Amino acid sequence: MDPKTLARIGAISFVAVAITATVIELSRKEEQPETAPSRPAQAGVADPLRDELFRCQSLGEAGPRDPACLRAWAESRRRFLTPSTTRSPAGSGSPGSSVESRSRGAPGGE
Repeated sequence: MDPKTLARIGAISFVAVAITATVIELSRKEEQPETAPSRPAQAGVADPLRDELFRCQSLGEAGPRDPACLRAWAESRRRFLTPSTTRSPAGSGSPGSSVESRSRGAPGGE
């Protein structure tokens, strides 16, 4: 077989496969992604701070001028930055005890 003819058959086959793949892709129906609710659903836990933060978020640029939003953001920061009392630090039972034990055990500390 002539190499030119073989190259033409290969090119035609390639184009036919590309057209077929394109037609199949375009004929598929798009699956709509499931839209997540704007508020995460929690099982029976009502948090008024969360509701207030969502309300402040919906206010847009008026939020920073709303005194209730300022209080809600301050409370949110306080909750985020305050160490949790449910977790105990590794090693000892209270956060200050590791510092105290190091200062007591250090030679020449007293």
